[in-house]
Amino acid sequence: MRHKKGNKKLNKPTDQRLALLKSLVLSLFTYNRIKTTDTRAKEARRMAEKLITLGKSGTLHSRREALKIMPQKDVVKDLFDNISKRYEKRDD
Repeated sequence: MRHKKGNKKLNKPTDQRLALLKSLVLSLFTYNRIKTTDTRAKEARRMAEKLITLGKSGTLHSRREALKIMPQKDVVKDLFDNISKRYEKRDD
């Protein structure tokens, strides 16, 4: 069943919420830490884990899927080259 698979609204319109989450994940991948509320961090973690899973596969298709979510090429390159290597031994 797929109950409760949606996302938290965070009291923001959709475009603002996505921009907030993308900026949090960008900061997480750039500086390896973020300072935010627990609810926002949990939602950012969902997006970050999806990107890390894409980075672990390493295919061209997964790189393009990651660029759809996070359009900064230098961050996606770092994600696929360095960050995903840290999590290779973890399960998906």
